[in-house]
Amino acid sequence: MGKKVAVLISTYNGEKYLKEQLDSILNQTYPNIEIVIRDDGSSDSTIEIIKEYQQRHDNITFKEGTNIGFIKSFFKLLEIANADYYAYCDQDDIWLENKLELAVQLLEGADDSKPNLAFGNSDYYDENMNLIGEGEKHKTFSFQNSLYECVTQGMTMVINQKAKEIIIENLPEKCFFHDWWTYMICSGMGEVLYSDETVVKYRRFQKNATAEGQNIFKIFLWRIEKLITDNGMKDIKAQQIEYKKMFYNKLPDENKKLLDIFVQEKYNFFKAIRKVFYPQKLRRKLIDDIMIRILFLLGVL
Repeated sequence: MGKKVAVLISTYNGEKYLKEQLDSILNQTYPNIEIVIRDDGSSDSTIEIIKEYQQRHDNITFKEGTNIGFIKSFFKLLEIANADYYAYCDQDDIWLENKLELAVQLLEGADDSKPNLAFGNSDYYDENMNLIGEGEKHKTFSFQNSLYECVTQGMTMVINQKAKEIIIENLPEKCFFHDWWTYMICSGMGEVLYSDETVVKYRRFQKNATAEGQNIFKIFLWRIEKLITDNGMKDIKAQQIEYKKMFYNKLPDENKKLLDIFVQEKYNFFKAIRKVFYPQKLRRKLIDDIMIRILFLLGVL
């Protein structure tokens, strides 16, 4: 049957779309799957739906929990699950049937003694699963990129056992997102593997929509607004500092040098200038890369 993949789902009041997601996982072409679900304190019929599916399928493990937030809930799922590979899964998307098969093929060719991550693409859909637009293809990624951007969306990711072990042995206090933390670990100490195939239908809701797909002027205004009103940049900096404290001595020399350039707790003008003129891109889109460098000068990052 091949190596076992644990699909990790953190649910919270997900009654509306959970059945579609579970059906898409159960319909995967890869045969050796266990679905591991932790509920994060739902008050709707989510738990009843899970128990209904659990009665009909013997590869579903379910844990009820109190509300600790989705980041900690996913880390709890990693602790609970026991498999060869682990796939983060949201409660309201739809997976294409070959998603896990493609990821396992990528991971099988990598050095399993290192933390490795395989990911693919997603296309965007509205709440009723009408196509909004295609996601970016031919993604680029690197360790320096992982410091400032999470290219590897969680619902497209599958990681190996070594990545799981490093994560649960070094649980962060300051973590922006569970998938971002995972991307930093694997890009810094292991390997990130990519298929440009679309593997997930990503359901986007109006409340978390970005300016994606709008003209460049609207995108620029949206980013300015986010920088002024959001504490996200401070959270990213805190995540970087914690990562450096935990893993600096475990990194290859070239990645240690990158942390020395980009991660400091206190503002230093000369170091900020060095970051501004770093010759390689830190974020994939030019406008985002420019904004990051402005933040270096302002001492925000």
